[in-house]
Amino acid sequence: MTPDEYCQEKAAKSGSSFYYSFLFLPPEQRRAITALYAFCREVDDVVDEISDPGVAAKTLAWWREEVQALYDGRPQHPVTRALQPAIEPYDIEQARLNEIIDGMEMDLRQSRYLDFAALERYCYHVAGVVGILAARIFGYRNPQTLKYAETLGTAFQLTNIIRDVGEDARKNRIYIPMDELQRFGVTAADILNYRETENFGALMRFQIERAERYYREALALLPEEDRRAQRPGLVMAAIYRTLLDEIRRDGCKVLNQRTALTPVRKLWIAWRTWLKA
Repeated sequence: MTPDEYCQEKAAKSGSSFYYSFLFLPPEQRRAITALYAFCREVDDVVDEISDPGVAAKTLAWWREEVQALYDGRPQHPVTRALQPAIEPYDIEQARLNEIIDGMEMDLRQSRYLDFAALERYCYHVAGVVGILAARIFGYRNPQTLKYAETLGTAFQLTNIIRDVGEDARKNRIYIPMDELQRFGVTAADILNYRETENFGALMRFQIERAERYYREALALLPEEDRRAQRPGLVMAAIYRTLLDEIRRDGCKVLNQRTALTPVRKLWIAWRTWLKA
């Protein structure tokens, strides 16, 4: 299996909406974004799949060394070998890849966030940085496009957090800010025990409204001259906003079920958005 094939398999197996957003890209860009996505999946899996925090921390430290090896011209892992040809053409900075690892290390250090400012910093590391790098791969002329991409990345992460409240609770993680739980009369115990109260529903509607504000802000930032190049991000935004609509229609019952769109529906949204953008 070649490094590119390894990354392609990693992306396809994930079933992520991200995968559908770059199906229509030219081969060179598709290989680059697939390698970047595979890198993100690898370091994210360290936190999700390794139960011993010490082992997880050592594994992330190994990934930092592998990132250094990538920029020294001696990558070993299939993902970094696949990413190597994209580094110079798409200005993928070493510091940005390390910022993504910083975000994964945050998951090892804390499972609660006191306020939205703290959560927003986390979102920047695990999603905003990815958005910036992805925008560079897709291509842009106006520097404002990078701010659009960072904001859109945060919107994606907020959507993930809303969708995965129950799944994260099973790992003793709560990403909804603690001060907002208090404001809506929801306790951490409510979430950890999957109690979908009226207060919890109101809390989640508030989270959805904020995520929607981030989508609107991001789309308002996208310069018209870069809109066509940035179609993959618009595709993913369309898929994720449809997901938010489904969660809202289902009564925000995210503690005991995980709302998802079918692959066929994602593909349809992707194709329709690509043609219209």
